[in-house]
Amino acid sequence: MAETGEKNQTNIAAFYLLGFVELGNLQVHLFYLILFIYIVTMVGNILIIFLVINDSHLHTPMYFFLSNLSCLEICYSSDILPMMLANLLYGRKRSISVTGCIMQHYFFAILAVAECCLLGAMSYDRCVAICKPLHYTTLMNGRICLQFIIGSWINGLFVMSIVLYLIHQLNFCGPSEINHFFCELNPILKLACNDTHFIEVVTFFLSTMCILIPFFLTLASYIFIVSTILRMSSVSGRKKAFSTCSSHLIVVSIFYSTLMIVYILPKTDGLRKINKVLSLFYTILTPLFNPLIYSLRNREVKQALRKVVAKLCTLGRMPSL
Repeated sequence: MAETGEKNQTNIAAFYLLGFVELGNLQVHLFYLILFIYIVTMVGNILIIFLVINDSHLHTPMYFFLSNLSCLEICYSSDILPMMLANLLYGRKRSISVTGCIMQHYFFAILAVAECCLLGAMSYDRCVAICKPLHYTTLMNGRICLQFIIGSWINGLFVMSIVLYLIHQLNFCGPSEINHFFCELNPILKLACNDTHFIEVVTFFLSTMCILIPFFLTLASYIFIVSTILRMSSVSGRKKAFSTCSSHLIVVSIFYSTLMIVYILPKTDGLRKINKVLSLFYTILTPLFNPLIYSLRNREVKQALRKVVAKLCTLGRMPSL
């Protein structure tokens, strides 16, 4: 009986992220590609925040949401990519403490949940702007926008605090290898010595709520937007609106669909094999595309960028005293 009670195995102190060790020497090329993406992502999102803060014409709800999305993407990328780059540079599996791994997933998931909510709020904002322009200032005033932003972060913190508490109840006694490039939940649970059925049910329920509700809100908003666009008399206006909405919808669809496949669909052997590849879409590509699709294609942002460039050129031509 005592022997059964002492069946606790020695807990491991660290995990080993395998990353992309199967690529061998190709990891060096992937390192340069990811490094380039990381730099472009950081520069693009920082530029958007700078432009929104410094140009009074961008002090509107849409750009308030976009600057917050850029801030979120900066944190999102910085939580995952530096360690991924280190793994690729050294070309071998690298260790991360169990606590560090859990915290990496904790911050990633907070940001992912917040982004789901924020994208839903942004689609609602565009829906109100296009479908009810006369009521826009009333329905999307500063107080409501701030509530959307704070609500997105609080939702992420609340949901992930529940998951963090449940993960801390687990024991990890080996094996210690995570076949992923960051500490994603499903591979972590596979390494637990305890029965993980309860936490899997809870995380499935929370993931379904946090992903599907904003997704359906986004989908409904774009359905209303499209129906309104189709009633426009101007052909050029319809083309411009469709071009903007379709590009937004493509990026949003990639983000939501890959999250659904990884976190909501049944964990079949086929899906497990491609989970690492699918994770690249919502961890690397979405933070890269969001500033390009949502902001840098907008006329107002281009004008703000031209003003900054013109001001810098003017300062550069000033004679030194």
